Amino acid sequence: MNTIKQALGILWVILAVAAAYFCVFEFGLPKLLSDQQDDLVFGIIILFILTPLIVLGLGTFGYFALIGEYNDKKK
Repeated sequence: MNTIKQALGILWVILAVAAAYFCVFEFGLPKLLSDQQDDLVFGIIILFILTPLIVLGLGTFGYFALIGEYNDKKK
């Protein structure tokens, strides 16, 4: 079970990188560079609020799964 947890840790880190790419280059910057005010507000929210929350959450969870923090500790 511990190997599954570590493998899923790799998956969470990969998802964090993918989320960072999509939030910045697919959702945030095109909206930020748009001429409409509604898109500008949405782009700011995506880039400066949602992206750090999503990426740091997934990355932290994946990191702790990789180092074995969630492993079963039997003594």
